[in-house]
Amino acid sequence: MIRILIADDSILIRTVLRDALNSCIDMTVAGEAANGEEAVSLNDLLKPDLIIMDILMPLMDGLKATEVIMAKNPTPILILSSTLDDKDVKLAFTAIKKGALDVMGKPSLTGSASQGAFFAKLQEKIRLLSKIKVIHHIQRGDRFKSTLPSRPSFRGILAIGASTGGPKAVMSIIKTLPQGFSGAVFIVQHISSGFAKGFAHWLDLESNITVRLAETGDLPTPGTALVAPTDCQMVLEGGVVKIIDAPAVNSCRPSIDVFFESLASCKAKDTVGLLLTGMGRDGAQGLLQLKENGAFTIAQDEQSCAVFGMPKAAIALNAANEVLPLEIMPEAVMKIFNS
Repeated sequence: MIRILIADDSILIRTVLRDALNSCIDMTVAGEAANGEEAVSLNDLLKPDLIIMDILMPLMDGLKATEVIMAKNPTPILILSSTLDDKDVKLAFTAIKKGALDVMGKPSLTGSASQGAFFAKLQEKIRLLSKIKVIHHIQRGDRFKSTLPSRPSFRGILAIGASTGGPKAVMSIIKTLPQGFSGAVFIVQHISSGFAKGFAHWLDLESNITVRLAETGDLPTPGTALVAPTDCQMVLEGGVVKIIDAPAVNSCRPSIDVFFESLASCKAKDTVGLLLTGMGRDGAQGLLQLKENGAFTIAQDEQSCAVFGMPKAAIALNAANEVLPLEIMPEAVMKIFNS
């Protein structure tokens, strides 16, 4: 049984969430908090498997509560954002920076069809996130020596794919890229519908390079990172970005495989491909196609992954030239692009 703590100052939201989650045979709401202080206390007392956390609450907001919980008694946290406006989305990604695992919009309080779809997705996320051990990984430094070629060939594109646990992992790489970075960067991150623009904006604020949402007609531009929008597919055709209304692949829109495979057909020899933390297999086949066509490919190692699904699948296919911990990936990337 998955035990859940709900932290939200709205009685109505807590009631809607409680009734929906208690109706699941494998879930129970162990407690409810009306503010961040109560969330911290109840987390210590109840030791839930997962916390559903609001951001804007009295006494202590969700950001501070997340920070305290991750320092005192780390627990998987799913952020529910009230709206998709820039301010709320920025706060949601700030919570991820502080240790939360994922973000979703709050449920609509009208319309049974929209509520049904929301709760199906929420239950799926709860089952996944509640299994993740949220601990701080020790920096392992020199224990992992890269075997990058001493004189790697020129690369002009950095392509990154990630899913669960990915926003913080992607940020840890993007923020290290210097102003004037010589590569064009593409990011395919599995994220809840409507949050890709906010994710791009958050990365842009945290980094030295320009980060924005990709649009049809964009060209690979050194020092600029393009984030794939949600609910569609991103491909590179003839050296130009296309955003297309295509079916899901591996149940994902956008799909990492779709984008990586499009790169493999036209820009593989110019590409460094990174496959980061995430559930499932999306990206594994695409990373293999990149490698087979001349790209240099890197998969995140198990110890530094929140979920060792996608990288594991890629490693099993022998799709990665390197398997590296997240903390030394920036060094490896800079070694390649500075060559």
